[in-house]
Amino acid sequence: MPDRRIGVFLCHCGSNIAGVIDMQKLSDAVRDLPNVEFVSDYKYVCSKPGQQTIKDSIKKHKLNGIVIASCSPRMHEPTFRQTLREIGLNPFLLEIANIREHVSWIHADDPIAATEKATDLLRMAIARARLLEPLIEPEVSIERSTLVIGGGIAGISAALDLANAGFKVYLIEKEPSIGGMMSRWDKTFPTLDCSSCILTPRMAEAGNHENITLLTMAEVKEVDGFVGNFKVKIRQKPRYVDIEKCTSCGDCSDICPVDVPAEFEANLSYRKAIYIPFAQAVPSAYILDMENCLGVDAVRCGKCTTVCEAQAINYDDHDKIIEIKVGTIIVATGFALFDAAEKLEYGYGVYPNVVNLGEIERMLNSAGPTQGHVVRPSDLKEPDKIVYIQCVGSRDELTNKYCSRICCMTAIKQARMIVDKTDAKVYIFYIDLRTFGKGYEEFYESTAEAGVTFIRGRVGEIIQDDETNTLTVRGEDTLLGKPIQLDDVGLVVLSTGVVAPESTKKVAKALNLSLSPDGFLLEAHPKLRPVDSFNDGIFVAGMAQGPKDIPDTVAQAKAAAAGAMALMGRGKISIEPYYSVVDEEKCAGCQVCISVCPYNAIALNERGRAEVNPALCKGCGTCTSTCASSAISSQHYTDGQIAAMIKEYLSVHKEV
Repeated sequence: MPDRRIGVFLCHCGSNIAGVIDMQKLSDAVRDLPNVEFVSDYKYVCSKPGQQTIKDSIKKHKLNGIVIASCSPRMHEPTFRQTLREIGLNPFLLEIANIREHVSWIHADDPIAATEKATDLLRMAIARARLLEPLIEPEVSIERSTLVIGGGIAGISAALDLANAGFKVYLIEKEPSIGGMMSRWDKTFPTLDCSSCILTPRMAEAGNHENITLLTMAEVKEVDGFVGNFKVKIRQKPRYVDIEKCTSCGDCSDICPVDVPAEFEANLSYRKAIYIPFAQAVPSAYILDMENCLGVDAVRCGKCTTVCEAQAINYDDHDKIIEIKVGTIIVATGFALFDAAEKLEYGYGVYPNVVNLGEIERMLNSAGPTQGHVVRPSDLKEPDKIVYIQCVGSRDELTNKYCSRICCMTAIKQARMIVDKTDAKVYIFYIDLRTFGKGYEEFYESTAEAGVTFIRGRVGEIIQDDETNTLTVRGEDTLLGKPIQLDDVGLVVLSTGVVAPESTKKVAKALNLSLSPDGFLLEAHPKLRPVDSFNDGIFVAGMAQGPKDIPDTVAQAKAAAAGAMALMGRGKISIEPYYSVVDEEKCAGCQVCISVCPYNAIALNERGRAEVNPALCKGCGTCTSTCASSAISSQHYTDGQIAAMIKEYLSVHKEV
């Protein structure tokens, strides 16, 4: 563009950039390029004085294009855009050359080559800036309602924060009751507070809140729309019991002749075919397990209907499709325990007296299957010797490489509770003990003083005596540098790590969210946007994003709720104009662009031509690159702009 007047601003970033790149050479290299009217360097361009320098230079030199050589645009592009807005210049007449992450940080050992590369990047940025066009950010209105997916402590906390702020919330949970995994835990570390005492009041509050619509046994089936205007289809499975009519009297369960393993009790006890998951369940209503029911009429069984005075049982119940419209979505799908059967050397699922952390939690609970007593599943006797094995399924090249964070403290907590209540000897084999939270290290030290023996080393083998069902544990004490063997062990507890549940993968597919290599949901930025997803208006919270303890889970849930409130409270939001546009005269209606769009942002209009929804489009350019008739172009990243950058590079490096 011949009338473009470009100002170039070089940021030292303290010594991050200037300590490697020769800033004077960089300045001299671009000062006389076409359309460059002004070149300046400053220690911190992102600072208030640095931003003021940009504003003053725009006024003084009548600049209408800005190029900044600094850190990644992910850090400060919004900052510099706002600077341009404040001075009255279109914020999209800005180009940033990343000379920190792309140059100084990775070429610190070769300042000469780093300076040459920085010069290339800056020249290319200037070439693109000559062709930048002012863009307008479209606005969309936002529904003042939120869908929270997952009814664990994260989902409940986020839902209550939003509901108490006056927003409508739809809280959906795939299980018959909200509460999640925390409802199965007995105590919380490091204070040994009752888990249910903390959780159940929040559950009841969520179940009774006027601004919360609670949908249990429900899963997201389909999501359409965009930030502020999501259209969601929810499939709710039949409960076969009317929640409004059920009085939770229990007569139906008392007469039911069917006994099946109780999932809530880690299959350590039995429940009826018609049951309530646990005493404090919300909603407080029974559910009929039709897969295990003997029959749905009085001829085959039907006993539960004969004793139900409230007439709450409905054998004809069926799936329901519920459609809602929300402005924001929070994903809090929680976690699952690693299946220890994958680690064959530990005999989980083969030896009856090898259990996992979740099973011990239910044993320790006074309302659990063993009334608070830790017992051997083989004979229900209390063991004299218990061995914990840490990092089962975590920090393992064969299973999961990441640390699950909660396993060390959960094992220490359980061990402390056992030695406080019994005379059992408790040993914990560990690789490294990770007691990272407030009061955690002190709790570990007091547990060691209480009599728990900590052994640094891995367990390589567990052998069972088939006559007594006792176990021999063989491993290594790496502090002493010698093998170790513990005989006559009554119970082995595997500290199973946490993994992303299947529900997380389903939700990720429905919402078009990215997964990190560990299978959890990927956040937009681990430090600056830890609860945002890459899709505007969709947030992640709790263990849906990765392993964490309860305080961090609640904190992240509050952050996600705050993010949703910030969006919905504005009423309208601006959409970044990086979307693709279609030239209908060139479009053949072949629909190839529709088939390749990862964001479902393209559809055929009434004229049979492709049309892009600006609110859904992320400007990835997939459609642009596949359009055979060149009918689609990407705003702010046009073919001409990219070609100009390539041409500028080749003009200097003719040997390429």
